[in-house]
Amino acid sequence: MGNIDTSKYPLGKIYAFDFDGTLTRRDTLIEFIRFAVGTKGFLLCFLRFSPLLVLMKMGLYPNWKAKQKVFSHCFKGMKEEKFNALCARFADQKTGLLRPKGMKKLADVLAEGGKAVIISASVNNWVEPFFKGMGGVFVLGTMVGVRDGVLTGRFATKNCYGEEKVKRLLQLYPERTEYWLTAYGDSRGDFELLDFANESHYKPFR
Repeated sequence: MGNIDTSKYPLGKIYAFDFDGTLTRRDTLIEFIRFAVGTKGFLLCFLRFSPLLVLMKMGLYPNWKAKQKVFSHCFKGMKEEKFNALCARFADQKTGLLRPKGMKKLADVLAEGGKAVIISASVNNWVEPFFKGMGGVFVLGTMVGVRDGVLTGRFATKNCYGEEKVKRLLQLYPERTEYWLTAYGDSRGDFELLDFANESHYKPFR
C-alpha cells in the first residue's frame, strides 16, 4: 500500500505500532519487574498473585485490575525519580527484547516522513526510553499515578488496551478522515485498533 495518494489526507500517513509482542519478543511488564526487583522478588510476586493471574487468563478477572495489583505491590511508594532511572536502565540494557524487523520498519517509516505512534498497555516510563533519539515517535501508554514525587501504585489513565487504544489515538489525532492509518498488532488487546485502521497487519514481524 505504498502508493497511497496522500493528497487526500492532510495529515498524511500515520503508523500505529503495538509494543509488547509486536515490536518486542516478550511482554515487557514481566521483564521489567524481574529487572527491577530481581529474580527472587519476581518469583515471590507472581507466586502471591498467581490465583488472580490464572483467573485473568480465563477471562474471569479484569486484565487491568490484575496488572494494577501486581504493579502496586512492586512499585507503590517508590520515588518517581528512582522509577524513571530504572526504566532508562532497563531500556539501555534490554535492547535484545526488540524485534529487528519491527524496528527496521519503524525506522523506514520515520525516514519516509511518516508519523509513528507506539500504543501500548505497558507503562510510558519504560516504553519511551526504547525510542530515545528516534525523533518523530510518540508513545501512548498506560500512565502511572504520582503524588508528591512518589508512585501511588495506581494508574493515572485507563489501561491502554483494546478499545482504549483507539480512544487514545483519537485524542492525539481526532480528525479521522484526515489521515491514512496503518496499524500493527499481535494480540487480543490490538483487535479494535487493527479494525479501526485503513490497513492492518497482525503478527507482522515474526
